[in-house]
Parts: sequence; C-alpha cells; structure tokens
Amino acid sequence: MEEEKPWALISEVGGPHGYLEELADIVKQHFQIVCYKDFLQNPVLYGSKIQALLNWKYCPAAKPWLLKLLPCLKVVASGGVGIDHLDVPFINSLGAKVANTPGVVSDATADLAMGLLLASARNILEGHQIATDPKTVHIPQNLIGVEVTRATLGIIGMGEIGYKIAQRSKGFEMKVMYHKRTRRSTKDEQAVGASYCENLDDLLRCSDFVMIAVNLTSETSGLIGHRELSLMKPTATLINISRGLIVNQDALLEALQSGTIRAAALDVTHPEPLPRDHPLLELPNVLITPHIGISTITTARGMVKKMVENALAGVKGLPVPNEVHPH
Repeated sequence: MEEEKPWALISEVGGPHGYLEELADIVKQHFQIVCYKDFLQNPVLYGSKIQALLNWKYCPAAKPWLLKLLPCLKVVASGGVGIDHLDVPFINSLGAKVANTPGVVSDATADLAMGLLLASARNILEGHQIATDPKTVHIPQNLIGVEVTRATLGIIGMGEIGYKIAQRSKGFEMKVMYHKRTRRSTKDEQAVGASYCENLDDLLRCSDFVMIAVNLTSETSGLIGHRELSLMKPTATLINISRGLIVNQDALLEALQSGTIRAAALDVTHPEPLPRDHPLLELPNVLITPHIGISTITTARGMVKKMVENALAGVKGLPVPNEVHPH
C-alpha cells in the first residue's frame, strides 16, 4: 500500500539536478517521494513525515537549516563516493546516519579517466573540430600528440577507482607508479604491474601522465600546487577525476600558460561550472568535462538502487550497508 511506504525527500524528477524518469521509478517502488520544491512550499506538512533524504548530484543540499526541518530524519543517502559535501558529524548529531555508494561508480569513473587521458594525449577534441569545421579544406599535419603506449602513468591514490585505472592501463603497456598513504599488497601490485612510490615528488618527476584519484579531505585539499607542478615533466599531462579543490587552479593556470606542463584534462573544477570568463576555459591545452565520471545509465541505476538500499536500512533501523562514519 502506498501509505505504508516511508517518505523520502529528493531533488526533482527531470531538470538539471533531477532524476531521469526511470531512476525516479526505482525510488518510487520503495518510497513516497517529496520533491524539494514541493517541500519548501509546505515544510510543516512534509517535515515530520520525511525519514530519508536522497542526495543526488549534491541536491537537495543537506544544509543545517533544512535538516532541522526534518525531525524524523533517519538517513541521508548520497549518490557517489565523495562525502565532502556532507557534514557527517552534524548529521549524526541529529540522530541520522549517512551513506554513500562506493564500488558501483568505480568502473564508469575509471573509463572516463582513460578517456580523458587518451583524448588529451591524441588531440581528439581538436581533431574533431578541424574535421567538422566548414572552413577546413586541408588536414593540418601538425596535430601531433604524445604516445600513450608504454608511457609512465603516475596514479595519486590507489583505492578502487585508482586500481581500476591501473587495470585499464595494462592494455596500453603503461608503466604504472602509484602514491598512497598505505601501500597495497604485493599481490595487488603484481596484478596490475604497479610500483609503489612512497614519495609523491618522485612520482611527479617520473610520470608522463599524472592521474589524481584521491578523496577530498583536509589533507588532500590543495595537494597539487605550484611546487608540485614545477616537479612535473614539461611534456606531462595532469588528469583530475576526483575533486577540483585538490588542485590549486591558479597554479595550474600558470603552469599551463608557461609550459611547465604540457596539458591538463579535468572532469572536476572548483566551482562547477567555472565562471564563463575563467581563464582556464580559454587555454588550448586544457580539456574539461562537466563532472561526468559516473554518468552512464548502468552506473546511475546502480547508484540509485544502492541509495535506496541504504535509505531503507536506515529507515528500518537496520545496519546501513554503506554507512559513512566521521573521520
């Protein structure tokens, strides 16, 4: 019966921050949903009913003022791995649990990471623009990229996503180095042919491609700045598929303009999107995608199903499969 389903607050169905219809249907199978816009029109009516907040593409933002309007809230279920947009201790203090969706996002994110690497190395976007430009009569011979096969890939962070990137790089016979606070097992390293680099500086000096695949924390914010970029090869490319704040964008802009590094390929920036007059958008050696690492229909379905699974467990007072605890 519909009235027996618990209530959940979501962003919207459709629209730039909302769920595709088929994804919303997955939620509706288990919850009565209230869209954020409707909630704001009558918070008194809905506030005491809502037991789960489903945070999709950071929306609805779990702001303290909103959470305080939800006295019966038991769980905030977020889509994706990163939880830097959630104040976990505060949410816990209200008696609610927090959950994310690890694992299900890893393949799609690793696929995009390799796509960015290849597109930047081989000037794929520029090539497309030349090939489709109505003014093109002759194909230029100077669209020369850099070799990916047997190049050195340095991965900063070797969690599940970083490890899947290393797996994919094997097909290109790349030499893989990685930097991580805790070293992976010898078995894991041998499976992908990766060598551990205890010192981040060494990885930066040696890599043809530097791939950032760490979570955003107080320790990783601003991890790559002027000094780190200056250590990279002038022929190297920086690829970021984690969070924009991990890279000092002013330092990156300077490094790209001065030729300190060859190029950057970014699925993340800060803010998102960048202001339309941001100088990074004008550089020919930057490739930017709009945070689409997890944007495949298979991954989106998997994320929403896992969000619902986490939310149902929280509402029922059961152990939440992917509960996130404060650091």
